[in-house]
Amino acid sequence: EVAPPKAMEVRVKILYTSLCHTDVYFWEAKGQTPVFPRIFGHEAGGVVESVGEGVTGLAPGDHVLPIFTGECGECAHCKSQESNTCDLLRINTDRGVMIGDGQSRLSINGKPIYHFLGTSTFSEYTVIHVGCLAKINPSAPLDKVCVVSCGISTGYGATVNVARPPKGSTVAVFGLGAVGLAAAEGARASGASRIIGVDLNPSRFEGAKKFGVNEFVNPADHKKPVQEVLAEMTNGGVDRSIECTGNINA
Repeated sequence: EVAPPKAMEVRVKILYTSLCHTDVYFWEAKGQTPVFPRIFGHEAGGVVESVGEGVTGLAPGDHVLPIFTGECGECAHCKSQESNTCDLLRINTDRGVMIGDGQSRLSINGKPIYHFLGTSTFSEYTVIHVGCLAKINPSAPLDKVCVVSCGISTGYGATVNVARPPKGSTVAVFGLGAVGLAAAEGARASGASRIIGVDLNPSRFEGAKKFGVNEFVNPADHKKPVQEVLAEMTNGGVDRSIECTGNINA
């Protein structure tokens, strides 16, 4: 049962949702305070079903992407060009309720089912704070763009907004999953001339070419540490290195 949205909230019909490894990580209750029972999911695309009091930027029928890094638009972080860690809607993996009243909008037989990252997209309907939704062009296919709400924006944004590789620079991307491919695309968009993909799975190399990767290194093919291999390839080292494996050993 999914309750109607309250003030500054939106009820969304989720049409497509993909599985991010973060969902698996928290489902397995690794490294955080477990909150159960809970509906996971945060990488999705849907359509607004109804809006609560005070919501002006969205209306029923709008196509939206849930965003786990929400923006209130009013705090110092939201107004800054240097940060998007919103005071109100920043990520809180332990919170399983809505910010407005501290209650869940999800339940079974009157017993609360808790939220995850303010999104909970593994449900046909979900209630989300308006600041955690991005309105998109309705002509964009939701089954494709659902990954923009997490993996693509993570890798692309990390490259374009944080790493900022100069034109003509050399960039190494560690891990060629969704985040790594997006990082490579960000490097290409920034004008990098050499984009070196590093991955233990050689089957990923061919597809990565579509995202700008033009050289490949499989650490398993070398006896020396991969950083030494890259240093030799680049006459001393790359200009930017972007880690997208999520593995602390990398």
